[in-house]
Amino acid sequence: MKRGGGIALKLFIPLGLIGCAVQGRPFEKLPSTLREAVVYVYRPYNYAGSLLRPAVTCGDDTVRVGPGGYHAFVVPVGHVVCSVETETADAVEIDAEPHAYFIKEEFGWGILTGHPHLNPVDNDKVQSEIQTCCVQEP
Repeated sequence: MKRGGGIALKLFIPLGLIGCAVQGRPFEKLPSTLREAVVYVYRPYNYAGSLLRPAVTCGDDTVRVGPGGYHAFVVPVGHVVCSVETETADAVEIDAEPHAYFIKEEFGWGILTGHPHLNPVDNDKVQSEIQTCCVQEP
């Protein structure tokens, strides 16, 4: 009689239920207007750094994006800065036109905490990653 398989199964079932730390609707693209652009900051789920939620600021709006989540920043066209900071900081500058922009939040190793990075992503490459993210509910 094998007993180890049942114990292993009981240990791995909770890991499968963790999945996405952010609860909300799956990715939905917002329409942009002639005077506004939409900047999507998204963070695919990754266990490493999953406890970190540094504030991300785009224009005048600030949000903490959790693992597996995204936030749509609606900003006026023109110069926009998106930034994030822990013990280090990173920023992306955009000359926003009335369409969608995508920025991926990732974490590198740090001394006291993970170092956040904001990386612009090409519209063609983003679709498979952002489809796995959920909108952050307030």
